[in-house]
Amino acid sequence: MASIPEGYREVPEEDRAKAKSFFDSARTRGTTGNFEYCIELYLNGLSFDPDAVEAHQELRDFSMKRKASGGKSLGFFEAMKLRRSSKDDKQNMLNAEKLLAYDPGNTDYMVSLMQNAHRGGYFDTVLWIGPILQRANADDKKPDFGKFIILRDVYKSLNQWKLATDATNYALRMRPEDMELQTEVKNLGAMDTMDSGKYGEAGSFRTSVRDMSKQSRLMFAEKDVQDMDGHVAIIADAEAEYKAAPDDISKAMKLVDALEKTEQPDYESRAIELLQQAFDKTKQYRYRLRIGLMQIKQMARMERGKRAALAADPTNADLRQEYAQFRKEQNQFELEEYQAASQNYPTEMRYKFEVGRRMFNLGMHKDAIPVLQQARNDPKYRVDAGLLLACSFLEAGFADEADDTLAGLIRDYPIQGDTKSKEMFYWRARTLEQKNLKAESLQHYSKVAQWDFNYRDVQARMKKLKGV
Repeated sequence: MASIPEGYREVPEEDRAKAKSFFDSARTRGTTGNFEYCIELYLNGLSFDPDAVEAHQELRDFSMKRKASGGKSLGFFEAMKLRRSSKDDKQNMLNAEKLLAYDPGNTDYMVSLMQNAHRGGYFDTVLWIGPILQRANADDKKPDFGKFIILRDVYKSLNQWKLATDATNYALRMRPEDMELQTEVKNLGAMDTMDSGKYGEAGSFRTSVRDMSKQSRLMFAEKDVQDMDGHVAIIADAEAEYKAAPDDISKAMKLVDALEKTEQPDYESRAIELLQQAFDKTKQYRYRLRIGLMQIKQMARMERGKRAALAADPTNADLRQEYAQFRKEQNQFELEEYQAASQNYPTEMRYKFEVGRRMFNLGMHKDAIPVLQQARNDPKYRVDAGLLLACSFLEAGFADEADDTLAGLIRDYPIQGDTKSKEMFYWRARTLEQKNLKAESLQHYSKVAQWDFNYRDVQARMKKLKGV
């Protein structure tokens, strides 16, 4: 490969290592026929290493086995949520891949996966799914001309002239009289002949990028970096469009987007005003929810400021009391916002998880338990909600239930030594200590100490158990 097209995103080695643990666990689950959990583990791993082609293929292999064993597609409402596009190209890619895992023959999902991988800079993934899409579309009883054109355009952007030529040839078979396509095939063939660096010679973009002096420049490529002057200009344009069509909700929301990006209180206040008007007019809760989420972000910025002030003057009792009171008010406000969101979107486990977390922070441990039990049924929150659930059991006086929950989390979690595994082992050690199982407790504390000697109060607790 002679050069790397602009926009390629290199995945750090540490993220690849994290992903591998998930992939190994996913492979085990898939082999035993636990396909749904297998899919989630692969997706968790791909969130760390989105360009892991081997993992993409393994996930597809298991999804085909699941389909052959009678596995059904996702439910309508869950599929609708996953099809909803966001500004996060990687998450959009993973959403499309989940949809494809439950419906492996769906070429629309293949297109979405490829296009979002392309936008996200995961070019090896593009070159993995591209041939699968092309073959599936060609084999369809009614091939989609547009999908061959999409393939062509993506391949051209990656300088993959041979692949672009093949895709265009498929399109030409559907429209053999199209003179522009005929010319395009000739031009692409010429580019292929002239280009000495082909994908197959290097194996992958990932392999090629290691040998290029421009790697660091590529890794620093970021989107949406604009100075304040740029924001102001965008806001002015959006404001003009809105004033020209004040009854057009889409124009109002475009202005809200521009205002919110500034993260400036004055602009955010204007955005909240527009959202409130939209809510009053339509009675659609999504506008009210967005107000709450924006206010939650505002409070988060205030919290960071107060925390920094306390860190700079840690002996200041007034600052400490002020910070503690603010945190309580912050958690109470967020609890009410997420409770309202959960009531309006009862199947969205994200909001239930956030409700449970705020209840835990406010010491409402018994109330948090049933909420977190629901949230952990969603594979995305299995670990985080499970850990909070275990801590809620412990704080509420149910040590055996906390122990069982933590034991299950530790057994199923594929990574050793990361932040979450340290939390699991630490809280299980605390639970075992409360149950007066000193040897088992010390064993778990020791494991945490071997990963991170200064973690929390592990040293003091180990000395206490040893009688030192």
